[in-house]
Amino acid sequence: MLVVDDEPGVRSALRRGLSAEGMEITLAEEGTEALKLASTGSFDVVVLDVILPGLSGYRVLERLRARGVGTPVLMISAKDGEVDQADGLDLGADGYLVKPFSFLVLAAQVRALARRGETARQDDLHVGDLEIDRSAREVRWAGELVGLSPREYELLVALAEHPETVVTKEELLRAVWGREQGATRNVVEVYIGYLRRKLAAVGAGHVVQTVRGHGYRVGDEQA
Repeated sequence: MLVVDDEPGVRSALRRGLSAEGMEITLAEEGTEALKLASTGSFDVVVLDVILPGLSGYRVLERLRARGVGTPVLMISAKDGEVDQADGLDLGADGYLVKPFSFLVLAAQVRALARRGETARQDDLHVGDLEIDRSAREVRWAGELVGLSPREYELLVALAEHPETVVTKEELLRAVWGREQGATRNVVEVYIGYLRRKLAAVGAGHVVQTVRGHGYRVGDEQA
């Protein structure tokens, strides 16, 4: 795991605590170094502070995702505003903890993200002409690349892992948003809408189907 924080006390405490959990820890204290290390894609999870010298955590995360690095990222910050948290999540963070936080909660989130990352490294997914390349985090329809945000991608994967099977909103919330504060069933509907519009632009608007009163499913047949 890569832990990035400019406060020596925080780095030391996280290294001691996470090492005691059996994790191998690499430390970084500024953004440019963090970007170089994380860009290798060799870490299971990155714990990334928002306020860093050099590049901010937001910019590190943005550049990682632009480079196609899909390593799960847990952001930590003293900034507790809703806008700050939304910015991190929209850039592709997998979680956001506000300082001071409980180490038990951080360790639990890190373990959950590590499991999610392991799942993401499994085989590619195929549903008819829909192809999901998990290693590259790319989606194609009949060979044409579909540009999705990190959240839209995770939502599609959560559905495509169970083709022709109804997945409830609650299950999608747990799979894609985890324990994020403020995430509701409504946010699932909003992102389903975003996902459908992008799929429709390449002729695949029928792939994500609504099963009224139950949830959503991915299928290859036109309604």
